[in-house]
Amino acid sequence: MNVRHQIRRAMRHYRRTLTPRQQYTAAQALCRRLACHAVFIHSKHIAFYLPNDGEIDPRPLLERALKMGKKCYLPALAPRCSNTALRFVRYQKNTPMQCNDYGIAEPHIKHSSSLPASQLNLVLMPLVAFDTTGNRLGMGGGYYDRSFAFKQKTRNKMPYLLGLAHQGQQYTQLPKQAWDIPLAAIVTDQQWINCAGKVNKRVD
Repeated sequence: MNVRHQIRRAMRHYRRTLTPRQQYTAAQALCRRLACHAVFIHSKHIAFYLPNDGEIDPRPLLERALKMGKKCYLPALAPRCSNTALRFVRYQKNTPMQCNDYGIAEPHIKHSSSLPASQLNLVLMPLVAFDTTGNRLGMGGGYYDRSFAFKQKTRNKMPYLLGLAHQGQQYTQLPKQAWDIPLAAIVTDQQWINCAGKVNKRVD
């Protein structure tokens, strides 16, 4: 088993051991930290995700974004395609949902509008592990890396990629692959980490 697989297995186990109370507390802290941050306030088109496998829950922030009139999107997989990029489909409270091949709920592509990844302002990305330089380890499918491969040429090009995680998912230095797309920042229930490694513990 290579190092990435070892890290992935350990971090997934860690997430799943968190109690419902710990998950709730972390989700609320995450929402407070992000809701008043300029990156969130000034973004009109925001991609969220629905939590799975112990991921930190962004749904409190999603509810707030909808109330603020922001256009919210959820990732959707093309049916039976494992090597394709994600579609970012508009989500509202009445959006028809379906389960993808992984059993994760997502908007029904046929009944909702989608937006190209390059036109999103902010993307809230799930992750299994992260380090302070912006490296992200996902579940291994490569969907987000393929979706934002256009950002390899310039890190500053929109959208702003923000990884969300429990604090315990931080790793000292993740092994990198050529196709990995770095994050602009990571936010946890305890801190905001810019890609250069600067830590901001202030609760915004």
